[in-house]
Amino acid sequence: MRILSAIKVITTAACLSTCLFSQAYSFDTKARAAYVIDHTSGTILLSKNSDLPLPPASMSKLMTLYMTFEFIKAGRLSLDEKLPVSKNAAKYTGSTMFLNPTDRVTVLDLIRGIIVLSGNDACAVIAEALSPDGTEAGFAKLMTQRGKQIGLENSTFKNSNGWPADDHKMSVRDLGILAEKLFTDFPEYYPMFAEQTYEFDGRAPANTRNRNPLLGLGIGADGLKTGHTKEAGYGLVGSAKQDGRRIVFVLSGLNTLEDRAQEAETIVNWAFRQFMMEKFATGGSEIGKAKVWNGKSRNVGLVLENDLNVMLPVLSSGGPSFSVEYIGPIKAPIKKGDKIAELVIKSSDLPETRHSLLAGNSISAGGFFVQVRTAGQYLLNMLFTNTEGSL
Repeated sequence: MRILSAIKVITTAACLSTCLFSQAYSFDTKARAAYVIDHTSGTILLSKNSDLPLPPASMSKLMTLYMTFEFIKAGRLSLDEKLPVSKNAAKYTGSTMFLNPTDRVTVLDLIRGIIVLSGNDACAVIAEALSPDGTEAGFAKLMTQRGKQIGLENSTFKNSNGWPADDHKMSVRDLGILAEKLFTDFPEYYPMFAEQTYEFDGRAPANTRNRNPLLGLGIGADGLKTGHTKEAGYGLVGSAKQDGRRIVFVLSGLNTLEDRAQEAETIVNWAFRQFMMEKFATGGSEIGKAKVWNGKSRNVGLVLENDLNVMLPVLSSGGPSFSVEYIGPIKAPIKKGDKIAELVIKSSDLPETRHSLLAGNSISAGGFFVQVRTAGQYLLNMLFTNTEGSL
């Protein structure tokens, strides 16, 4: 593997360098905030105001969907279960399924109503059913709490559907994280995000089409959610897959419907045409060793948790560099499979990426003689350090 020789050369120095985006590969988007990640390699291709909390409009419905799928997976909700429609849910305007308080609607219909029709009322029905206190506000608090648990650091929810409300905000990075979790954690439901039309009970024939402008263009787009309010502008959480690569992108704060459609298509084409993925090693490969403290062995093998796929610009100014980072020496005992280090990949054209390295073998703590040897090494190191410090 080429990666082995590369690590030997740069391990001691490469981690001090700073990685910046190359101007040749930057994308000047009109969006107020934008985030593009190559999901396959974990490489961030574009980041603009990515951690700024902004009104997400209907894009925040992805959190309601994620929690709905969690409840179904846990057996606390079923797709064929019929839920009642409250007056609060039925009062919503804008994008709706045109539900009324006499309806009882299946969870599956409500999910498709949220994904395809962007139903504000459908979100409220599910929210009230899953809320600890039976209210949409109670569910919003649960959304905020759960969001923090899954890594949404800049998201606060005040309702289930993105209706304009003070402090109802998400960052585009959080939306990107949520999108990745939706197709990673719930692949069985993800195909619904690619549905272009859905008609519920013959109602509202004018509202049957998915607003995602990329579906059906033949560029691999298969999700996820649009959003628009006066305060938020036009936005889109999207994903597309081509030739085994998947990208996720988020745009927020665009001025017009046309801007959203054009910007989204351009970003997808840019991400797939200007970057390529190269496989450097397979998961389980040993790429180095780490020093061990007080163990029966003085070193432990470092193996890749997953395949090492590295994203590179098509016309890269140079190859990537690799370095291993860990806090060591690592104290025994060590169990095979423990995450004990990270492989850091840097290039002059893209931000660094990090990949977990696992212990390739178990190492038990040493016996009496190992402990004596370790103690002696420690005393010698202390003596050497003190002597150098006094010179």
